[in-house]
Amino acid sequence: MKISLIQAPIVWDNPIANILYFQQKIMEIDEETALIVLPEMFTSGFTMEPFASAENMNGETISWLKKIAETKKVAITGSLIIFENKHFYNRLVFVYPSGKIDYYDKRHLFTLAGENKIYEPGTTKKVIKYMGWKICLQICYDLRFPVFSRNTEDYDLLIYVANWPETRINAWDILLKARAVENMCYVLGVNRIGSDFNKLEYVGHSQVIDELGYFLLEPQVDEGIFQADLDMKKLLNTRKKLNFLADRDEFVIKLNKSAE
Repeated sequence: MKISLIQAPIVWDNPIANILYFQQKIMEIDEETALIVLPEMFTSGFTMEPFASAENMNGETISWLKKIAETKKVAITGSLIIFENKHFYNRLVFVYPSGKIDYYDKRHLFTLAGENKIYEPGTTKKVIKYMGWKICLQICYDLRFPVFSRNTEDYDLLIYVANWPETRINAWDILLKARAVENMCYVLGVNRIGSDFNKLEYVGHSQVIDELGYFLLEPQVDEGIFQADLDMKKLLNTRKKLNFLADRDEFVIKLNKSAE
């Protein structure tokens, strides 16, 4: 499966400008791509003032994503601010070429920035199926919590979309590789670049890692579209040969009630 990652600067609290930017970038992607991945909060940046950029599941951004998916016959995923049932969510939507939508609400809200005071946490892990692949959807701070992402479903691809700042980029690199190795899966991480309203700097490091921790796409620092080919046969052969997942421990996740 060929995937395309868009590493981009994000205009603060300006959905129209960001959609126009991503529209142009997406039109540059060749037809072979099966999945396009955008960063976290790609219409707004990582804001704790969601009112200017929030919309519902019938809003303009969702309609635009559906149109892109149907026109280019490609799946597309990225997170945006959704207002629903009187709550704000940092929601990762996965739009299929058919226009069908699955979504995952960020479970681990970033308390250091006060995200837990503004947004409602998700309550469930999300593994979707696309083109024969089982894909686990995660957002940014989720990366620091390996129990929640543990591969108990035999998923094949783990996706993280993020606004992860330069000051902690070493942790991003280390943890992405750890998630790939411990879960015996491909890991794809898409981060933004540039600076935001809070004067945080972002250096990207979007990347793709295989089940043994090797790069299919090394961490990137420039603005652009980056691609990689995922090989299901290779993944399954490695799992069969090494069989590490057969030795994983059984456990039950107890959700942190303090975040709810």
